[in-house]
Amino acid sequence: MTLEQARRRAESDAKTYGYYLNPNQQFLNDLLEGLKRNEERYGYPSCPCRLATGNLDLDRDIICPCDYRDPDVAEYGFCYCALYVRKDVYEEKTPITPIPERRPVEKQSRAFGKKETAQETKPQNAEPSVVKKMWYCKQCGYVVFREEPPYVCPICKAKKEMFAEIEIDTNLRG
Repeated sequence: MTLEQARRRAESDAKTYGYYLNPNQQFLNDLLEGLKRNEERYGYPSCPCRLATGNLDLDRDIICPCDYRDPDVAEYGFCYCALYVRKDVYEEKTPITPIPERRPVEKQSRAFGKKETAQETKPQNAEPSVVKKMWYCKQCGYVVFREEPPYVCPICKAKKEMFAEIEIDTNLRG
């Protein structure tokens, strides 16, 4: 992937959702370079401002655009790393300032290699286990198979609370 490809992908996504890219060209280039490097390193463009594990299942929520982008832009005017911004921020009417991290601490701790519980008995270098579940959006019917539902439905923009778990019978034999 080239830097220009990373830029085109981010611009296309921003345009689709009515966002803009950060107006500071040097800062924007640094973020795009981070996305490019992360895609080369991990095989997917993880968020350039968060520590990824290199395990797609554990990092799914921080693949750019991350699950937290839309609620951050709605509330603050820009995402956590300020790659995506609202029009008022793009026009420099609203300043970019640090915002709180929405990513749950337990997900962050896996990236730092910390144990989640004191009862953990796995060897330290073992991969953390991920229990995937099937989720569906009660508003539009979007279905996803992952650890938790997304913060916002990528189809209809319904909030996380609009997702319900689909129970899967693992005892079925075919």
